[in-house]
Amino acid sequence: MGFALSDLELKSSAFTHNGPIPRKHTGEGENVSPQLSWSRLPDNTKSLALICHDPDAPLVSPGTYGFVHWVLYNIPATVAELPEGVSGYTSGKNDYGVTVYKGPNPPPGHGVHHYYFWLLALDKELDLPEGLTMWQLLERIEPHVIGMNRLVGTYQRG
Repeated sequence: MGFALSDLELKSSAFTHNGPIPRKHTGEGENVSPQLSWSRLPDNTKSLALICHDPDAPLVSPGTYGFVHWVLYNIPATVAELPEGVSGYTSGKNDYGVTVYKGPNPPPGHGVHHYYFWLLALDKELDLPEGLTMWQLLERIEPHVIGMNRLVGTYQRG
């Protein structure tokens, strides 16, 4: 299928699509992951993966751009929600070099950044190891992605 948007719906009780992410879920606040829920998974979904990425971050390196804040995978298809501050499942390595959620924290004076929370539906349970980067994860799951969509939140440092 490749990476094309599907009918999958992703939402949060913490913010609306294109709305501001509350300070609580940022590096200036408690740095706790927001609640997320989803519906309309494609038929034959066996597992899920989640990524939070900031394409507005002023960082560019060979083959990449932006900043990855969260990588979470090996989520069973029977799960329909991640509570605030979720623990469990398998954590990948974000661009801070750690395997935990690290919320928005753009450079001072850099304006509004957009944070893309991507949910990817997979046709297989892959039992992937902990610590994969976003790019390593995408390389391994790409042949199994059968649906995806995103929820975008914004944040600007005060």
